[in-house]
Amino acid sequence: MEIGIIGIGNILLRDEGVGPKVIEILRKNYKFEPEIEIIDGGTLGLELLPYIEKYKKVLLIDIVDFHKEPGYIGILKGQEIPPYLKTKLSLHHVGVQDLLEIARLMGIMPEELVLVGIQPEVIDVGLDLSETIAGKIGELVGVVLEILKNWGVRCVLQCHQE
Repeated sequence: MEIGIIGIGNILLRDEGVGPKVIEILRKNYKFEPEIEIIDGGTLGLELLPYIEKYKKVLLIDIVDFHKEPGYIGILKGQEIPPYLKTKLSLHHVGVQDLLEIARLMGIMPEELVLVGIQPEVIDVGLDLSETIAGKIGELVGVVLEILKNWGVRCVLQCHQE
């Protein structure tokens, strides 16, 4: 496997959990060829370093303060990523920023690093995404699938029978 997708965030803080939510949707509904690794990075921070080192291409999914309206979806690549993480939206951002800086210092950055971020509406105790972010989750998944397609990954929607 050359590609890893990592959803970052705390599912106990409403919109903060959008990264793991997207990971859940990808795992449940899609099959990928060639096979890729889909990782719920939660709030692991520096413990994600082996995953950053392992893959040629890494796609991160997280909340980002773009200074836009809630639900805005943005794509950041390579060197564009750290400045956006300097605005801390939650405790785990310290870990992600540190993770990327340490990876750079160690010379283990993937050939391609992309962050798909969404501007959160509510970061507070709770399990549910805000209505705004929940309404944008399909679009967010679509952005992730489009990046994978551009990386040569075929995404097949799985049919579930109950």
